[in-house]
Amino acid sequence: MLFHEIYGSYFNVAAAVLREACANTLTGERLNEIIRERGFGESALVVPDALRRGDWPLLTPGMKTPLVHPPAMPLTLLQKRWMKALLSDPRIKLFRVSRDGLDDVEPLYARNVFHYFDRYNDGDPFEDEKYISHFHCVLTAIKEKRLLGISFTGRHGTQNRRVCFPWYLEYSSKDDKFRLIATDSLETWTINMGRIDSITVLNHPVREPVPPAVRKRSLVLELIDERNALDRAMLSFSHLEKEAVRTGQNSYRITLFYDMDGETELLIRVLSFGPMLRVVSPDSFISLIRERLEKQKGCGLK
Repeated sequence: MLFHEIYGSYFNVAAAVLREACANTLTGERLNEIIRERGFGESALVVPDALRRGDWPLLTPGMKTPLVHPPAMPLTLLQKRWMKALLSDPRIKLFRVSRDGLDDVEPLYARNVFHYFDRYNDGDPFEDEKYISHFHCVLTAIKEKRLLGISFTGRHGTQNRRVCFPWYLEYSSKDDKFRLIATDSLETWTINMGRIDSITVLNHPVREPVPPAVRKRSLVLELIDERNALDRAMLSFSHLEKEAVRTGQNSYRITLFYDMDGETELLIRVLSFGPMLRVVSPDSFISLIRERLEKQKGCGLK
């Protein structure tokens, strides 16, 4: 582990409380507020009482602390090098994350140490100046709740011009692309950031419209835990909401909840497990698998 446990949530909550106590600004109300903001859902049930009763001997009864100096959590050189490596990723750079304090630090690894064997090679041009400019326009519009005027090339080469409200960006690791989810007065649009030709942030903030309908589906799978299949499945589907139940000595039933826009990517991931993973429902997903396999067979793929 690169980061020590002191960088975990409970340590950060306690540190925030102690900094307020050192500044003589801590009250019972502020204590509860800090814990709600920085802790887990159940933290408000445990942490305040532990501090008040003295189970955690950090505060005195008057909301003071015996500490003379506020707590600090300096990063080690190894941690800084790891962060510098992450911030060297062109996808992270798109979000204009600050690199302050890391100027004289060498990254822990270079980008070329990784080889992606399960990713398409036509990902978005993350280092292209035009792409970066478009990305920043989208971030500004999402943050400030402003409309966007967008011209983009559709999937079949059609030219489109829309004035729409941007909701969020999503990233596909399989395609290595960002997509913008936006709505106009009639429908929801999924726009590939790499296909945007021009974009303008319109002047005035607007009242947030009705959000797009969430097109959620569930997929039920039966998994045989051979060749480390369970661990691989938990990693492969880690970005999805899921439920897993053990049904036998080495068999499991897994239910995944996914957005329809990611169905093709999910289909590819499921097929990669071969006979260790069987789709139980829905029938529509089973039909997609059959169509995919028949298409591969017709192309001479084994």
